[in-house]
Amino acid sequence: MHHLTYAEAIVVGLFQGVTELFPVSSLGHSVLIPALIGGQWARDLSVSAVDSPYLAFIVGLHVATAAALVAYFWRDWLRIIGGFLASLRDREIQTPEQRLAWMLILATIPVGISGLALEHLFRTVLGKPIPAAMFLTLNGLILFGGERLRRRSPAEAGVPARAGVPAGTAAEAAAGPSGPRPGGTLTAAGADPSADAALASDRRLALLSFGAATLIGSAQILALLAGISRSGVTMVAGLVRGLSHEDAARFSFLLATPVILAAGVLKIPDLAGPLGAGIGGQILAGSLCSGVGAYLSVRFLVRYFQTRTLTPFAIYCTVAGLASLAYLTLR
Repeated sequence: MHHLTYAEAIVVGLFQGVTELFPVSSLGHSVLIPALIGGQWARDLSVSAVDSPYLAFIVGLHVATAAALVAYFWRDWLRIIGGFLASLRDREIQTPEQRLAWMLILATIPVGISGLALEHLFRTVLGKPIPAAMFLTLNGLILFGGERLRRRSPAEAGVPARAGVPAGTAAEAAAGPSGPRPGGTLTAAGADPSADAALASDRRLALLSFGAATLIGSAQILALLAGISRSGVTMVAGLVRGLSHEDAARFSFLLATPVILAAGVLKIPDLAGPLGAGIGGQILAGSLCSGVGAYLSVRFLVRYFQTRTLTPFAIYCTVAGLASLAYLTLR
């Protein structure tokens, strides 16, 4: 069994935390970085090797990333979980929180089934450096395509209609903090602007149809391929459905939380088994770096996508993918 050093754990943990949420593929970087460095790193950090401790290590990183997402979006999750419980109690789906809760559940089912069925096959067959470089390049092209094909959101176009919802309803949701809150409450003077913006975004997302939300969530299946970004493809799917960059990013992060957490929790037994033996300290160090990196990343990206686009990430993925492919092929 190969060893896992603290230097490897810290570097990969930081990259995992950042690239899991940036639309540049964490799994692709987890495969490519060791291969590009070569030597011991390439031997120690192979996701395609069945008996590598790297697999147990990645489990810890996923749990830490999910914890960072929950820590950032805790207010949203309290509202969503409350809406879900109220929906079960009242046997109805009426409020934005109830709709958003069921959207997230329905949108997570396809990738959950696909992950259980295909994760091992994709990781062992395609989780290798050259395929990862090819898929990273493809990820860049997907991001470019999403920007070209995106439908302007009502707020950008000045048209009060969204996702097939009547104009008056969409206009009220777009008004966000100045309009009525769920449950009939109004925004209080001096309220936290960021909390108001988050609530307004959640209300706009709740205007999506369940079918559209499920299609956006299904895009995460592509992220089983090393090099394809989960946040990237879900954002592109959201943009094509008419979401703004801000709302598409927010929905992407909310969708990612249960998927990343479930992926980590289901493989926690690996940490207690032979794969995790002797690397507890490395897992802790890497997970801490991953959690901090993920929290800072989501905090930055939520603000970034209020005014910016996917284009810089598309350029990076295309250039990095082609450069990695050339180096790995010609060396």
